[in-house]
Parts: sequence; C-alpha cells; structure tokens
Amino acid sequence: MKINEKIRFMRQLKEFSQEEMAEKLELSLNGYANIERGETDVQMSRLEQIAKIFDMDLMELLNFGEKNILYFTGNNSPFSSNNVNCKDIGYSKEAQFEIQKLQLIVEQQLKEIAYLKEIIELTKNQKKEAI
Repeated sequence: MKINEKIRFMRQLKEFSQEEMAEKLELSLNGYANIERGETDVQMSRLEQIAKIFDMDLMELLNFGEKNILYFTGNNSPFSSNNVNCKDIGYSKEAQFEIQKLQLIVEQQLKEIAYLKEIIELTKNQKKEAI
C-alpha cells in the first residue's frame, strides 16, 4: 500500500473530510488532495503531522497495511485502546480492511462511552450541588 493510499484510508476511517485534513495541515484543499492522489512527494515533517492527526506515530502510519507486521498501540488512559493490525496471515486484503475498520469503530465507540460517562458524572455532580 502506497503512503497516499494509507493516508486516504486512515482519513476515511477517522471520518475526516479532505477539507478538515487540509485545514488541520494548513494546506489548500487542492494541496491536500494532491497528497492523497500521490501527485506530491510528502516530506517526513508533513507525514509526522498527518500521523499525529490520526493519533498514531510516524512508524505506525508508514507500516500500516504492510505485510508481516504486528504492532500494538495503547496506553492506560480511558481514551485508549489496544489495536492489533493483522497483516497477511491468511486473511484476504478485504478481510484485513474490514478488521482494521472494525477496530477503529470500536476505538471510537470506547471514546464515546468514556465521554458519555463523564457527562453523566458531571450531571450527577451538578444535581448534588443544586440540592
């Protein structure tokens, strides 16, 4: 998978529009679209910015979708998850894509659950203070 394909794939999984990415990177929409189409050589500093937007480090972005690579990401915060990227261990590319897509969906749902729990806790505290 080429770097521009990885960037497009991750953007779509994170549900960012090209406009949002361009804004976050302080690029024109055409400038960002050129990156996704592979019409521009992307400097390492720009790749680091892109990886940061996707909440991954540069090596994870570069290795994303490559064969025979297994990596775990995560920390102990309530907004983290442990992702496993399965690469070429008997899965078709479509299955790998679906697994990665589902992992990102689960990660987003876990973040949403943590956020909703925080809202519930704040609401409870406000009710206690009002009494």
